[in-house]
Amino acid sequence: MQILDYSHNTLLVLASLLVATMAGFTGFSLTKGLSERSFAHRKILIALAAVALGGGIWSMHFVAMLGLQLPILFYYDAAITLASALIAILVVGSALLILHFWKRTAGTLVLAGGIVGLGVLAMHYLGMSAMELCQALYTPTGVALAVVSSCVLNTAAFAIAYGQRTQRNIVVGTLFFGFAVFAVHFIAISGADFVAVDDLTEVGPLISNEVMAIAVVLSSFVLCGAFLLTGVTFLAPPQLAPTQPEPAQQPSPLPSTEPQPAPQPTALPAAPIVAPDEPHTTTTQSQIPYELEGRTLFLDRQEVAAIRAEGHYTHIYTKKDKLFCVWSITEAEKRLGPTPFIKTHRSYLVNPAFVTGFERLKDNGVCYFDIAKLSKVPVSRSRLRAVREMLGV
Repeated sequence: MQILDYSHNTLLVLASLLVATMAGFTGFSLTKGLSERSFAHRKILIALAAVALGGGIWSMHFVAMLGLQLPILFYYDAAITLASALIAILVVGSALLILHFWKRTAGTLVLAGGIVGLGVLAMHYLGMSAMELCQALYTPTGVALAVVSSCVLNTAAFAIAYGQRTQRNIVVGTLFFGFAVFAVHFIAISGADFVAVDDLTEVGPLISNEVMAIAVVLSSFVLCGAFLLTGVTFLAPPQLAPTQPEPAQQPSPLPSTEPQPAPQPTALPAAPIVAPDEPHTTTTQSQIPYELEGRTLFLDRQEVAAIRAEGHYTHIYTKKDKLFCVWSITEAEKRLGPTPFIKTHRSYLVNPAFVTGFERLKDNGVCYFDIAKLSKVPVSRSRLRAVREMLGV
C-alpha cells in the first residue's frame, strides 16, 4: 500500500477560510437579540442560524477538499456527503438551543463550544469517509490533536461571541470561529495519509470533483447572500427594530399620560399619588439579587444603571459590571417600584442618574450611558414622552 503525495491549491485554501468566516458571522448575527423575540420566532432564527453555521462548516470542508491535489482520480459517495452536512447542522443547532433556552453560564458556554467542536470533527471524518478509490489513514496522535484543538478553539469562539452579545464580540467571535473550523480541518488533514484503493464501498451514487464543485459553489452562493443580508441588519441601529410593534401592544397609555405631562416627574416621590395604582410600592426592595460563582449576592439599587431583559431573567448593569439576576423584567419593575427607575422599553429599566445623553430618533429615541458594557438603551415611542419629562428634555 503506497502512500500518496498530495498538495493544496492556495486560492481554494483561502476561499475555504472566507467561507467559514462568512458562516460564523451569519449564524452569530442571526441569533443576536433573540431574548426580545417571541418563542416561535426564536426557534425559527435558531434553525436558520444552525443551517448557516452547519452548512458553512460543510462548505468550508469541501471547498478545501476541492483544493486537495492527489495524483489519482477519486470520487465522493453522495449519501455519506449529504449525511455529513446534516450532522454539522444538527450538532450546531443543539449547541444554539442550549445557549438560548438554558441559563447562560460559563458551563453552558463550554458545553456548547465542546459540542460544536466535536461536531466539526464528526462532519470532517464522515466527509472524508465519503471518498471512493482513495482512503485516508489516521494516527491516534493526529486524531487526538484534532479533537483537542477543535474543542478548545470552538469553545473560545462561542465564549467570545456569547459572553457579551455586542457587535464587537460577535465580530471577534466570528473571526475565532472561522479560524477554528479552518484550522481543525487542516490539523486533521496533516495527521492523515492517503492511499489508493480498488474497491468501491458506495452507499449512494458517486459524484466527481466537478459535480462537487457545482454543489459547493451553490451552497457558498446562498451563504454569501445570507452574509450580505445579515451584514446590512448588523450595521443598522439595533434599537429601531424592536420599537415598531410597541404602539400596537400598548395603545391605551398614550391618552392617559398626555393630559398630565407636568405632574408625572414631580409625582414620583409622592406616595399618595402612586399608591392607588401601584400598591406594591409599599414593599419595594432596596437591594437587587444577582448570581456570581454559585452564590446569590445583593446590590444596592442606587448603584444600578440599567436592567435588561434576557429571556425569563435579566442582566443588571453597573458602572463596571454586567451581572445576572434571576428576576424577570416584570418582577424587577414590580419589586423596585417607580423610583429611581423608569421603563424606556419593554426590555429595559433605566436609572436616569446614569444617563449621559439622549437622542430623539423620529418617533422613538436612545438613552446613552458612559458604561463600557452598555453604551445605549432604546426608548420606544410609547415611553418617549415619560422619558423626556424625567430627563427634562
